[in-house]
Amino acid sequence: MAVATGKKRVADLPSALDQTDVIKQQTKHKRIAVFLDYDGTLTPIVERPEDAVLSDDSRQVVKKLAEHCTVAVVSGRDLQDVQQLVAIDGIFFAGSHGFDIAGPRDWRLQNETGTEFIPLLDQAEEQLRSRLGNIQGALVERKKFSIAVHFRQVAEERIASVEQAVDEVITEHRELRKGFGKKVFELQPAIEWHKGKALLWLLEALNLDKQDVLPIYLGDDVTDEDAFEALQNTGIGIFVKGNEGPRKTAAHYALEDPQQVRRFLQTLAEMRTG
Repeated sequence: MAVATGKKRVADLPSALDQTDVIKQQTKHKRIAVFLDYDGTLTPIVERPEDAVLSDDSRQVVKKLAEHCTVAVVSGRDLQDVQQLVAIDGIFFAGSHGFDIAGPRDWRLQNETGTEFIPLLDQAEEQLRSRLGNIQGALVERKKFSIAVHFRQVAEERIASVEQAVDEVITEHRELRKGFGKKVFELQPAIEWHKGKALLWLLEALNLDKQDVLPIYLGDDVTDEDAFEALQNTGIGIFVKGNEGPRKTAAHYALEDPQQVRRFLQTLAEMRTG
């Protein structure tokens, strides 16, 4: 079992690749379940969401790992979107930050509370497109259970205007809340549901909330912190640094980028086959 660490500076976290012997000891005599964020974890962060393509090498490593343990991809993307991008049978997918979950053999769960917000999100989407239409580089990405407003390509002096538009729409629709990510604001239903809740629900639903199971979660964004916190005392959290990230994290270890993620997953697969 991993030891609770509280929040640490990302720069102070040991590398998961340097600590493979320690992690091997933690996984000894245990089943492991591996949960992976997509953007920034399995793939590099890119200018446009549709350009985040999973490499064949990474896909093969994830497939190999899934032969020996439960694997799930937990993403803010829509369920069908992340399923198509990953394109691996036999693993689980939690889309829309866990509002929409699917797995092998037509296994499916949808947070019915979230569906009640779809008409409200339709209205908010229309308002955002109208208010942001004159800001070059602003991208409104509609998902089933949320709306992402990307500002990665927006000039620095116009970012405040993007956030103002988001805040105005939130003010008009108090049933929604503002989330944050890497160069993105997200409008989500204002209910107590996030990646951490989705992770714990998945562990219970798959009968993996047991003493002999060690969950491992890899993610790179603020939205992954809920999952890291959920595993503080019962699993392993691994923060993927990339070029950005929270100054402090509840993760136990770190990796530099998706290339190191692939190497680490390969190491896990070898531990299981060994």
